[in-house]
Amino acid sequence: MTDAHVEQQGFQGFSRDAIAFLAELAANNDRAWFQPRKAEYERLLKRPLEALCVALAERFASRHVPLVADAARSPFRIYRDVRFSRDKSPYKPYASASFPWAGDAASGLRPAPTTPAESHRALGRNGGAGYFHFAPGDVFVGGGMWHPDVSVLRAWRTLVDREPARVHAALDDASFVREFGRLDGDRSVRVPPGFPADHPDADLLRLRDLTFGRRLSDDDVLSTALPDVLADAFSTAVPVFRLLADVASAAT
Repeated sequence: MTDAHVEQQGFQGFSRDAIAFLAELAANNDRAWFQPRKAEYERLLKRPLEALCVALAERFASRHVPLVADAARSPFRIYRDVRFSRDKSPYKPYASASFPWAGDAASGLRPAPTTPAESHRALGRNGGAGYFHFAPGDVFVGGGMWHPDVSVLRAWRTLVDREPARVHAALDDASFVREFGRLDGDRSVRVPPGFPADHPDADLLRLRDLTFGRRLSDDDVLSTALPDVLADAFSTAVPVFRLLADVASAAT
């Protein structure tokens, strides 16, 4: 399906059949089951996800949310990279997409690259990315930097230590807290070397991921209003994305 066709059709919501397909894929994660049903996967999941990205691009533009949504590049492929994994299941039993930070005048960054390799396949560059995940009983929206480089973590810790007011202005923003709660992710057991164990922002210093998210319901993904739900959520996180963009810039 072409981008023009996706745009013309519009996002109609995912279907209950899509939820059932993912549940069956989780129980039958092998090529023999998937290949005869590939057209069904494209109809139920791939094309609606592309249409969702088109709709999100429109919402981002109208709401001035500096994230990139692209029908061709934002969706993650369903095929797993099993080269270095003990789990040789060939398919992801979920649908997902990333929406990289594009940079804006306030951040001083240039727009993020738009090649698949550089912009749409990992959280953690140029201020991170928004993320949408859809699996049966496991639907969420979020974003940030997942497993950022050591240089990024170093820049993050320096910012937390030296400019706490600036960090908390973004993280404690009422809209962001209502939508996502707090910045979260994997944490080190101890405060990193060079900082006191009783540092007032010890929890932030211990972070190894700089991520946030919240659960969505099946009703959300079945609704034609899903693009608005996602865009509204991401709009509350713009100050946090901007903060992470500055961290990424400082790490280069």
